[in-house]
Amino acid sequence: MQPSDFFFSRSAIIPAPAAVVFDQINDLHKWQTWSPWAKLDPMCKITFDGPVAGKDASFTWDGNDKVGAGRMTITESRPNVYVRFNLEFKKPFEATNIAEFSLQAMDKQTPR
Repeated sequence: MQPSDFFFSRSAIIPAPAAVVFDQINDLHKWQTWSPWAKLDPMCKITFDGPVAGKDASFTWDGNDKVGAGRMTITESRPNVYVRFNLEFKKPFEATNIAEFSLQAMDKQTPR
């Protein structure tokens, strides 16, 4: 049995201003250009719902065994600073998780 609660954190410095990074994270339509999951199944079916970007924007995915199926919804969005998501996995297992990107500008780079 695994614990029901967990926390995982990773950081990176991105050589771009916070506004540019935020735009890529906050607009779910742009995720397919940079997300490592998109490369695992280029034929994955993606459906968008809600606003184009920001709070309540969401997408569902249904892909191969490597990416599974589920839904991601932005639950909080603060321009150039923070984006929080609700992740609902449907397959290959069912789970609900919270994910977030916290941005901090450093000159013309952005740690995330």
